[in-house]
Amino acid sequence: MKAKFLTFFVLVLVTSSLSLPLLAHHGNAAYDDSKAITLKGTVTQWLWANPHCVLHIDVPDEHGQVASWIVETENPTSMFNIGWTKDSMKPGDKVTVTALAVKNGAQIGRIVDVLLPNGQKLIGKARFAAADGSNR
Repeated sequence: MKAKFLTFFVLVLVTSSLSLPLLAHHGNAAYDDSKAITLKGTVTQWLWANPHCVLHIDVPDEHGQVASWIVETENPTSMFNIGWTKDSMKPGDKVTVTALAVKNGAQIGRIVDVLLPNGQKLIGKARFAAADGSNR
């Protein structure tokens, strides 16, 4: 009986230790947090969903070519607590997004803030180290 308990205990311990990394959340290592980019464009979709809210925005370049960007922020509960809602943006809204772009050059980013058409600025959770050493 003691041997069965010991075997069960060791099995639970090993299983628990191997699954511990699954509890970790991904980091922001993919983003270049030393500089922010500015995207001026039109909202195509605003997803208010777990695990992250996601904004799809079409951004025209100086030649009129449109690039579709995907920028994310935190979960709905965290964003609601700092003033965001599922109705903060809708398709067709013209917005200006400050974001941290991914290091590999893909059109993906992490929201620092969003300037809405009515002039309201929504602050995201992402921060970047400004050239003067301060964090924004």
